[in-house]
Amino acid sequence: MRAIQTYTPTELKAIFRILQSQLLSHPELMDSDFLTDLQRHLQKLAQENGVDVSDHGQWATWLG
Repeated sequence: MRAIQTYTPTELKAIFRILQSQLLSHPELMDSDFLTDLQRHLQKLAQENGVDVSDHGQWATWLG
């Protein structure tokens, strides 16, 4: 199994956006460890790129 860090940010962003869009239909995703780990990893990458992840607009723009 590959570590999350080995996947491209583009691929991880797409997966995150898809999972986020399904939260209302699948609330069990909301507290999943995978989604939490994925979000933390993406937020770290975003911050390394100068994104203020506490600013929803900047975060959303960076996610695409």
